[in-house]
Amino acid sequence: MNASVSDEASSGLLTRLLRPRSVAVVGISPEPGSIGANALANLVGIGFAGDIHLVSRSNREIGGRRCFASIDELPEGVDAAVLAVPSQATVEAVKACVRRRIGAAIVFAAGFAEMDDAGRAEQETLAKLAREGGLALCGPNCIGLVNVPDKVALTFEPLAPPVAGKGGAIGVVTQSGAMCSTLRLALLAKELSLSCLVSTGNEAQLTTEDFLAFLIDDDSTQVIVLFMEQVRHPQLFLSLASRARARNKPIVLMHPGRSVRAQSSARTHTGAMTDNHAVMSALLKREAAVLVETLDELIDTAEILARFAKPPEKGAAVLTNSGAFKGYALDLAETIGLELPALSTESADGIKKILPAFAAIENPVDVTAQSIRDATILGRTAAQLLADPAMGSLVVSIVAGAPRFAMDKANAIVGGIADLEKPIAVAAMGDETPLPAEFPAALRDKGLAFFRSPDRALRAMARATWYGRALTAAQRRARTVTLPHTLPFPPPHAAEGKVGAAGSLAEYRGKAFVSALGIPIPAGELARNPGEALNIARRIGFPVVVKAQAAALAHKSDAGGVVLNIAGEAALAQAWDSIAANIKKTRPDVTLDGMLVETMAAPGLELVVGAHRERTWGPYLTVGLGGIWIEALGDVRLLAADLDRDGIVGELQKLKGAALLRGHRGMPGSDLDAIADCVLRLGALVRADPRIAEIEINPLVVYPKGALALDVLMHVEE
Repeated sequence: MNASVSDEASSGLLTRLLRPRSVAVVGISPEPGSIGANALANLVGIGFAGDIHLVSRSNREIGGRRCFASIDELPEGVDAAVLAVPSQATVEAVKACVRRRIGAAIVFAAGFAEMDDAGRAEQETLAKLAREGGLALCGPNCIGLVNVPDKVALTFEPLAPPVAGKGGAIGVVTQSGAMCSTLRLALLAKELSLSCLVSTGNEAQLTTEDFLAFLIDDDSTQVIVLFMEQVRHPQLFLSLASRARARNKPIVLMHPGRSVRAQSSARTHTGAMTDNHAVMSALLKREAAVLVETLDELIDTAEILARFAKPPEKGAAVLTNSGAFKGYALDLAETIGLELPALSTESADGIKKILPAFAAIENPVDVTAQSIRDATILGRTAAQLLADPAMGSLVVSIVAGAPRFAMDKANAIVGGIADLEKPIAVAAMGDETPLPAEFPAALRDKGLAFFRSPDRALRAMARATWYGRALTAAQRRARTVTLPHTLPFPPPHAAEGKVGAAGSLAEYRGKAFVSALGIPIPAGELARNPGEALNIARRIGFPVVVKAQAAALAHKSDAGGVVLNIAGEAALAQAWDSIAANIKKTRPDVTLDGMLVETMAAPGLELVVGAHRERTWGPYLTVGLGGIWIEALGDVRLLAADLDRDGIVGELQKLKGAALLRGHRGMPGSDLDAIADCVLRLGALVRADPRIAEIEINPLVVYPKGALALDVLMHVEE
């Protein structure tokens, strides 16, 4: 079991690792290219200003530096040790680090929890030693870390001297060493600034959450990039994501693991025990963490957010010199959820004066082949689009042409941009067609994002725009939303379904809960014999429905436990006998509490709404098409349990079957506020009472005015 030390970070454990004043390289060899030699070369090459100590059993000095024969001979209290030793020597090395009061250690060696049970046991020993000895341990099975601003390089990966890039600095944390290296190289190739890069490996003790906490508080880091195969401390991670959001510090996250095979790969790669990907996505999006699906999106979204301090909230303007690209851009923008707003009257009038008379004045804007004769129309049109209040960003996608023409276009674009208040991405179509080196340089020197793929530019802008809107939505919630904590908690007394022993509750007990919450249910009561059933039916009026009731009978219809549309007293008696016989035949193990007699509800649109508690991530909500459709179509949205009314309505409108909610082929529209009210109340319940493991209304029948909970499945825990 991993034990994050985030609660101890303030005491200096992480500071001694990430900002050490002294470093020991343990297991160093003079052989060029060896792990220890590379670690030393990186420290020297980055300009580390602290003390460097070397430990080697077979060398008295390396490169003019004294070598100690063992860790026990080191000066006491070295801040960080780089353990370039084989796996079988790691436990003893960590014990020695503890004895010498070393503050932190990095374990490069592999062969631990990612291998087998024996390796896992060895890794747990490392974690226990570090935890009890006050040692901050990074790894094992990692490539270490680099802190660029403080000139610290504790890694064996050969590094080039750091070069200052453009835009806000990006901090990177990955569990994979290869991914850490990949992202470092990709971001540097885009001439971006880096702050800290950390490979956490198997995370025996220090986890991604520890380094995330550091980066959130690190003034030199403006954007955080994470590649995670597991979130080991979900509740802590959520709180850190919330803190990052409050500081307007974007987290861009890639988390493989949606497929069964990817989950298996994560276990073999880092020894991770995978978590619920869909729940994670819903809850992290609530905190404005930007979840991406590809490595390109991870790199490109980070670039947009690093280069432009203020993320866009409004849609994008698209500028091109290809008429064919317009249609493609419209299709792709719709697919990825990037709005392309209509031009304002002022902007359209201004562009009309720039372009030839035959040009279509609309977004996307095609400047036509006229740009070959006069490249300046690109810059002048870009200026008009950036001045348009309807536009939040600009994506320019051009055919660059021959080198001379390419530079004319690049210079024209740069010349038309007065400031960088709105994000701007420029894409040169043509894949790997050679471009003058000065072409991307001219754009990046201005601070623009440059891509060789318009797809990547549009997708990155879509992610950045989502982030801008998510930030605003979160701030709006913080200012205006009062969640319904005044609902009647705790739920009703025992006779009406108060939580007692763990397990599933019969439908009538679950309905007592939702009724107490203010969610409408059909009129009716539990009957324990045919006489009571008749009295209830007379009181509420025919037609009625009769349903068998027992905690163990979650799927009543499958067992023949439901009769609908009972029109009179004789039919009611027959229904009672039929249900009793069916249950005795199909579920002889079940003893009924009785039968629920309710008014037969009018038909309407059937939805499913639920509140659930995931084992590690906590409470969340579901909304979707109900009845048989939930299994047939899987049209369900996952929501954070504290999402506000506007957010819930927005998620409803993202359902595949949203057209049914709006009214379809003569059917009236549904009461979205009634649905949202129901979801809000379930969210309040699952947040307020940790014993609620799951409560699902299926179906919730929705009408043009109002909604009715027809069936309730509820599971509680001690």
